Amino acid sequence: MHCIDVRLMFGIAALLVLGACSAPAPRPAERAAPPAAPAPASLPTGPAAARLAAPEPVRSWTELRVQAAKRLVAANPTLTYSGPVPDPLLAIPVLEIELNSDGSIRNIDVMRVPTQAKDTVQIAIDAVRRAAPFANVAKLPKPWKFTETFLFNDDRKFKPRTLDP
Repeated sequence: MHCIDVRLMFGIAALLVLGACSAPAPRPAERAAPPAAPAPASLPTGPAAARLAAPEPVRSWTELRVQAAKRLVAANPTLTYSGPVPDPLLAIPVLEIELNSDGSIRNIDVMRVPTQAKDTVQIAIDAVRRAAPFANVAKLPKPWKFTETFLFNDDRKFKPRTLDP
């Protein structure tokens, strides 16, 4: 019977030591509020949002593509590069962006997934959403779609192909 008492006392002692190591549970009034949900990737935030002016009217799909590429750079200054395109490129995703008549994004289709650095596809999609809305396309011929090719360097920064001479 003495062995059982010793085992019981060691068990209780172990529980007390383990209990002392953990922090006490907060009282209901002290519990922190759940963390706020992050801002959706489709909405511009921070300094980039302040730099984006309203889109200018466009007369052609060529004007729209150039304006959209410039908005991509303006809305994503830390994710883009200028200058010559490196050889070889890390990845080249291609997106087809479908617009509503007011220039807001209706749909984004991935036309080309790179064989490596597949995460660049999501970087490109998020960049397009941050650059939206684009110019009003109601007076342009349908379908209201354009494609953009993203030229990613080894730092996972992109240059819109439209802006590469």
